[in-house]
Amino acid sequence: MLFQLGPILPMRRVRLITIAASVLITLALAAWLFDSLQRLYWSLAVVSPVLASLLLALLVAALIAAIAALIYYLYLFGRPKPPARPLPPLPEDKTIVAQETLNALQQQIAQIQDEVARQALQERSRAIQQDLVQRDLQVVVFGTGSAGKTSLINAIFGEIVGEVGAAMGTTTLGETYRLHLQGLEREIVLVDTPGILEAGGLGSEREQLARQIATDADLLLFVLDNDLRQSEYQILQMLAEIGKRLLVVFNKTDLYPAADHQQILDRLHQRLQGLILPQDLVAVAANPQAVRLPDGTLVQPAPDISSLLQRMAQVLWAEGEDLIADNILLQSQRLGEEARRLIDVERQRQAEKIVDRFQWIGAGVVAATPLPVVDLLATAAINAQMVVELGRVYGCEMNLDRGRELALSLAKTLVSLGVVRGAIEIFSVVLQTNVATFLVGRAIQGVTAAYLTRIAGKSFIEYFRQNQQWGDGGMTEVVQEQFRLNRRDEFVKAFLQEAVARVVNPLARAEQPIDPLP
Repeated sequence: MLFQLGPILPMRRVRLITIAASVLITLALAAWLFDSLQRLYWSLAVVSPVLASLLLALLVAALIAAIAALIYYLYLFGRPKPPARPLPPLPEDKTIVAQETLNALQQQIAQIQDEVARQALQERSRAIQQDLVQRDLQVVVFGTGSAGKTSLINAIFGEIVGEVGAAMGTTTLGETYRLHLQGLEREIVLVDTPGILEAGGLGSEREQLARQIATDADLLLFVLDNDLRQSEYQILQMLAEIGKRLLVVFNKTDLYPAADHQQILDRLHQRLQGLILPQDLVAVAANPQAVRLPDGTLVQPAPDISSLLQRMAQVLWAEGEDLIADNILLQSQRLGEEARRLIDVERQRQAEKIVDRFQWIGAGVVAATPLPVVDLLATAAINAQMVVELGRVYGCEMNLDRGRELALSLAKTLVSLGVVRGAIEIFSVVLQTNVATFLVGRAIQGVTAAYLTRIAGKSFIEYFRQNQQWGDGGMTEVVQEQFRLNRRDEFVKAFLQEAVARVVNPLARAEQPIDPLP
């Protein structure tokens, strides 16, 4: 404590000295100002009493104003701040949140134009909606083939429902068993899965299917028979990150001496910290080894799973409806992502048609009215209309003025990045060697204008896909990426073939002399 007071006392002394010095300086300045004003007043009084009275009135008014301002600011600082406007409360009931998410999903699916895809997603959405009301609680048993998953299910049911001690890989995928827990309105469906981390291609396929079943679980029993391997930990971490409710079951505890048993539990608690609650790690012996009595008789001990049954019941009673709602939310999010992908594909298809149409419109305008150089500003009106139509496809309504502003901004970026010069260089060599001399200039300008309009249109597609944002790299990065993608040899060759058909050939036919009548 003495050590702490040492540096504090000098700091307080410095503050006191600073405050005292400030007060003294302020008083000295006030005395000097008062003395100066007094001298000025008496000097004016000798010359003109009227001016002296006017000065005195001004000083009094200034003093009153200063006092009023001081009182006003003291009032502002002393007045309690008005309470912040409360944010709308979030629904506490997860079932309500799940229902709202499903409603939003239905609106999203309605935007899909493909009839078959839309109906398929609507069917899946209705199935999820039905699950919210009537779905059974899905409890999935998951783990390696040797961890004793089937033995655990047998112990839970109190009777043989599967082949105990079966070889790895023999469990039927998704085999389910029903049970009822007193106090729960919903039935419980216990789902057995094939073992994970099995060797071979078939084992890998079965593991992927088992993982899919695990991600659909309301409650997941992750069964171990020893300390966590790194591969098991990674799977467990993935399931926890997507929000799965987990109970980690340390099985076959009867095979370990008490000291080793406790040591493994301690290591598991340490490794699982942050992934699960401490009470969600449960030790069991689902199928204890038979014990030979002194008289030679073999006795089969009863399964020791009471701690697991107790914890399962606690979780299902307290969280059952929330677990259903969480699962519905997860399924809705997946379906929503699928719907967004379909909508994005459809929008891109429509947007590509718009860009394709406007690039050849721009080419025709520039080729018909050639300029000394390729002037992007001359096609700004065309590109502005393209921007407006692209925005409409992505549900972003904008007027023509805003479209023109965006088009001009992107045109300047194309020039500053050297894209215009690069485009001219791409097409000049080919067109000069394959087009009649009198058409070369107009052909280069028209084809280049079409190419640049394409890059602009593709850039605007990215702009609208990102909710009218250019992204972290800004407009420059988007334009550069589109220029890179659209200068590949295979694309340029195909583009030139279409350009010759749409721009160069019509120009050549228009320039052909008309034969005189015979």
